[in-house]
Amino acid sequence: MIRTLIVDDEPHALDDLKGKIGEDNGFEIVATCANAFEAIREINRLTPDVVFLDIKMPKISGIEMLSMLDKETMPRIVFVTAFGEYAIEAFRENAIDFLLKPVDQARLDITLARLKQNHQPQPEVCHTLATDLKFIPCYRGSQYFLINHKEVVHLFSSPTTGVHLITADAEQEFHTNLGLKVFEDNSPLLRCHRQHMVNPDYIKLIERLDNGLGRIHLTGDHVVPVSRNYMSNFPALAST
Repeated sequence: MIRTLIVDDEPHALDDLKGKIGEDNGFEIVATCANAFEAIREINRLTPDVVFLDIKMPKISGIEMLSMLDKETMPRIVFVTAFGEYAIEAFRENAIDFLLKPVDQARLDITLARLKQNHQPQPEVCHTLATDLKFIPCYRGSQYFLINHKEVVHLFSSPTTGVHLITADAEQEFHTNLGLKVFEDNSPLLRCHRQHMVNPDYIKLIERLDNGLGRIHLTGDHVVPVSRNYMSNFPALAST
């Protein structure tokens, strides 16, 4: 069974595609999502083999969502789009899976048959379409936010509560479903420790400790450690 997730903000389109895919017993629909916030959470939680992803969604488009997924664990992506011929030609040229709305059953059957032969991630999706991470999907309680990466002072991960980020705006704290590897690959934030990343624009002081490790002092009097594995990200420490 190919574990499948569907993302579409239009309920009718989502239900239609779910019904059509559900008729093929080679596919198990593990979840449906109405937006990218939900999709990122469920992709990280369920690790589906294939994601049918609507491109035009509010807040975060399907293309933007690519930069929010870990390239090493990214599922195969099938875009579902109402875009014009130019975008479709770009998909064809790069061998990117896509379906045109409204989804035709015969065309879907071809896609499903192709996925049965190979549902491994296609690297050209990452290389061709993924962009730098500019806005970070976050939540606090039941509310969702999009935070510009320039506003983030630092990030830290906890084994029990996930990834937290601290912003410069009144030092507010948020949670995100993105892993630190995503920030390391797609943002200007710097990894300084297995559990910490910092925004270099908010560094006030970098100091080397007697034990050979380092410490970074940030805006707001936050202090984070630097481990030996990440000294090279901070020339002031690496050259000392």
